[in-house]
Amino acid sequence: MLKRNNRKIWNYHPNLPIQTAPYFNWQPQPLVTFKWLLNLWLPITERGLITILSIFTWIYFSPSLNRCHNFSLDWIAEIYLRNFSIMFLITGILHLYFYSFSMQGKVLKFDDRELATNSRRFTLKNQVWDNMFWSLGSGVLVWSSYEVLLMWGFANGYGILIHWENNPVWFVSLFLMLPLWQAFSFYWIHRLLHWPPLYKLAHSVHHRNANIGPWSGNSMHPVEHILWLSSVSIHWLIASHPVHVIYYLQLQVIGAVTSHSGFEELLISDKKRYALGEFFHQLHHRYYECNYGSSETHWDRLFGTFHDGSEKGLEKIKKSKYKI
Repeated sequence: MLKRNNRKIWNYHPNLPIQTAPYFNWQPQPLVTFKWLLNLWLPITERGLITILSIFTWIYFSPSLNRCHNFSLDWIAEIYLRNFSIMFLITGILHLYFYSFSMQGKVLKFDDRELATNSRRFTLKNQVWDNMFWSLGSGVLVWSSYEVLLMWGFANGYGILIHWENNPVWFVSLFLMLPLWQAFSFYWIHRLLHWPPLYKLAHSVHHRNANIGPWSGNSMHPVEHILWLSSVSIHWLIASHPVHVIYYLQLQVIGAVTSHSGFEELLISDKKRYALGEFFHQLHHRYYECNYGSSETHWDRLFGTFHDGSEKGLEKIKKSKYKI
């Protein structure tokens, strides 16, 4: 366990130094890369479950395109209420499991500290209430607005609409490729949000959470939500289907919930595990000037902002704005 000045830094951390995806290694490693990708999808992973959820959402809980030619409160409200329910249920269940009922104790929990309940940093002095306000108030609204605009666009011929029957290979391939676009765009949008004027205006709301929990993932200022989710606009340019839009936005929103859960994995019967939080991003919340992207991109390594979790990595960013 890493220590600094005789103080334990983490309650738990994975094997160090942490690694990034092998996609961009100088010497290609096809087998290693294949195994990395396989672990992202099989046997039961977040990415696979979100794919299933998005298909289920499109079939059973989405308005048909022929209702979306004109903006109308009925179909817009359906999308908003569905997204509100998804956010509330998934985030709420994870929070109850890990924090309210402490079903896993602190096993595989990165940060030993409890979520703040009496801090002037947060609205109503409570971290969870603050996070819920921004997530449900701003997050669901912006998420739903992007989806509504794209549904309207598809219905009116502004997008390049494809169907499974017409192009099954591209239809399926998009589910595999969109996470890479999400990882690529996240780095650059995130770096933009750390530009001092934007940080002060918007991103500082998210960074109130040095210690994170499930509700922290989507706790953002509306300006940040608009910028962060703007990468879904790629669907105006590429041939796709509304289910891909739903999938991409759920990948963003639900992925933020799980990656900020504060726990590396969910234990099932003390044996089976479901991957959740990513230590890569946990380091960003603790030290601020590092790990702007995700472990699936190479940008942090390229631009010298990668913190691998080791003592040596810590020394590289010790001049961070925040105290270590």
